[in-house]
Amino acid sequence: METRNKILEIASDQFTRLGVRYVTMEDIAKASGVSKKTIYQEFKDKEELVIEAFSRSMDQDRAFFEGLIATEEDPIKVFREVSKYIRHRFSDINPLVLSEIQRYYPRCWKLCQDFKHNCAVKTIICVLERGKKTGVFRPEVNSEMLGLLRMNQISSTFDPNIYPPSKFSMVEVQMVLMDHFIHGILTDKGREQFYKINNQN
Repeated sequence: METRNKILEIASDQFTRLGVRYVTMEDIAKASGVSKKTIYQEFKDKEELVIEAFSRSMDQDRAFFEGLIATEEDPIKVFREVSKYIRHRFSDINPLVLSEIQRYYPRCWKLCQDFKHNCAVKTIICVLERGKKTGVFRPEVNSEMLGLLRMNQISSTFDPNIYPPSKFSMVEVQMVLMDHFIHGILTDKGREQFYKINNQN
């Protein structure tokens, strides 16, 4: 189990930074300090390794979202923490990774899409509803529509055709989009609270 976890950790890091197609099983074996034979004893093929590596990452993301929702009641702070998490989590990601998964690993892509809709979007909707109830978010906003919009904003930062890495940093784009999104949904009460939180941090 320790060897398997180590391989998954190395594979996840290399896939994310270098791209899924670029990284070979031999590359992962060298970085893990094991033989290719050992990797194939743990994983049937590269597709299985890709699926498990990204499933592991999504499980970590899911645990973060669920833990944050359970422990932080302030919806503005939740959005701030999620934005901070995304910036940290994906600061070194290769912008081609998602398009490679979509094109060459459809089973893994389906898992990513399921996570996106059944965890990420639902989390955003939950936070929006909480903010509407506490009066910091505008009551007339359509939470489902805004949840999908926010998720598409986040996803768009991984598309090099929209935000070329040579021109924009992913961290900067994430911050600008988050700022635009949050100011579009705040009430006067929410805006006052938002600036107060910003000043505290």
